[in-house]
Amino acid sequence: MKTLQSQTIQLTLPKADIQMLRKLASGMGWSLSTITQRKKSGIEKGLKDIEKGNVFQAKDSQDLIKQILG
Repeated sequence: MKTLQSQTIQLTLPKADIQMLRKLASGMGWSLSTITQRKKSGIEKGLKDIEKGNVFQAKDSQDLIKQILG
């Protein structure tokens, strides 16, 4: 008996084409799964802002309000 080799690939498709791909995969005997991205937590978003330099400082609360409202 010959063992079949498989390979995992990742495709990025428009949502409109997913149903057609599922039908094709089913007809070919392929397995298909969807990968969803995990939402970032608030701390992860904050750390990303720090990395990008999106950090501001205010000397007091009035200065902060002035910076926010202009």
